[in-house]
Amino acid sequence: MSEHQLSAPPPGTPGAPSGPTSAPGSAGATPAAPAADESARVEGVAREHGRSRRGPAGAGSARILGLVIALALICVVGYITAGSRFASIDNVLVILSSAAIVGVLAIGMTFVITAGGIDLSVGSVLGLASVWATTVATQSMADQYGWIVMVGCALAVGLGAGLVNGVLIAYGRVVAFIATLAMLVAARGLAELIAQRRTQLVSVQSFEDTFRGNLLGVPKIVWIFAIVAVAGWFLLNRTTFGRRTVAVGGNPEAARLAGIAVKRHTMYLYGLAGLAAGIAAVMMLARTGAGSSTNGLLYELDAIAAVVVGGTLLAGGRGTIVGTVLGVLIFQTLTNIFIQNNLDSSVQQVIKGAIIVVAVLLQQRFTSRTPRTART
Repeated sequence: MSEHQLSAPPPGTPGAPSGPTSAPGSAGATPAAPAADESARVEGVAREHGRSRRGPAGAGSARILGLVIALALICVVGYITAGSRFASIDNVLVILSSAAIVGVLAIGMTFVITAGGIDLSVGSVLGLASVWATTVATQSMADQYGWIVMVGCALAVGLGAGLVNGVLIAYGRVVAFIATLAMLVAARGLAELIAQRRTQLVSVQSFEDTFRGNLLGVPKIVWIFAIVAVAGWFLLNRTTFGRRTVAVGGNPEAARLAGIAVKRHTMYLYGLAGLAAGIAAVMMLARTGAGSSTNGLLYELDAIAAVVVGGTLLAGGRGTIVGTVLGVLIFQTLTNIFIQNNLDSSVQQVIKGAIIVVAVLLQQRFTSRTPRTART
C-alpha cells in the first residue's frame, strides 16, 4: 500500500477524494518506484553495511596519523644510525623506487582483502607477465608497433590470471587461499617454461625511452605508483564499485540480499589484483631491464604485510589505500635502514614478522572493542 493511500481521509470528509480509493495492483494504483530509485536504495543498504567495521568516528584518521608518526620515527632512527647516507636525496629515491612495485601490488591486494579475500599469486603473476612481455615474439612485434605491445601483453597476462582466480573462487567455490596458491605455483612454473630459466633482456628502445629514467628528477616508476595510488583511492572511496567492495567484505549475504552480484563482483576484484600485477610487471621491466621467472619472488607477502600494517582488516569490511601506501613506505624504509647498517637478512625477516604480528593483534583488539551492533 502506498504512502498516499495510508494518509488518505475517509470518503465523505473534507479533502477526501471524490472517487473510490484504488486498491493495490489496480489500474489506478500508484506507479512502482523507478529503477533508479531502486538502485539508490540498494546502494544505500550496501553503504550501511560498509560502515560496519569502520569503528568510531575519527578512528580512520587516528590510524593514518599513527602510521605517519611511525614512519617519521623510523626516519629519525635511520638518520641517527646511518646519518647523511640515509637522508640523501639519492637514497630517498631508492626507497621510493623500491616501494613503487610492491606498492602497486599492495593497492590491488587492498581491494581483495577489503572484500574478505586473499591473493597469494600476485608475485608469481608479475614474474609470468614480465617473462611473456619479453619473449622474442613479443619484442619483435614491439619493434614494429611500439612499446604498447609489451605493455598490453603484460597487462593482458595479469588480468587473465586474475580472472582465472576470480572464476575459480566465485563460481567454482574454491577457497581463495587454495585457488591463489595453485596460481602461485602454476604461474611461476609457466614462467620458467617460457623463459627456459634464462633472463630475457629488454631490447625495445621505445619501451626504455618511455618507462626508464626520471621525470622531473623522480623515477618514472614512482610516478606510475602515484597515479595507481590516486586511482585506487578514488575507486575505493568515491565509486559504487568501492562501496560494494566494502559491503561484500562486511557481510556477503547481506550484500547479496541488497542486490549486489557478489560472485561477479568477487571475480572483478581478483581481475583487478591481476591487472595490478601486470602494471607492476611493466614497472619491473622498466627498473631492471629484464624479464625473469624469479621476478616478484615473495612480493605477495610484502604486499599483504603492507596492507595489514596499513589498517585494512584481514576479515574484510574495511580498507584504506592511504594506509596501504604508508605501510609500503614503512617496510621499504625499514629495509633500507637494515641495509645501510649491514644488518643480517635473517634478522630483518624476524623484525618484519614481529611487526606484522603486532599489527594483526592490534586489529583484533580494535574489532573486539567495536560494539556488536556496529558490526555486521
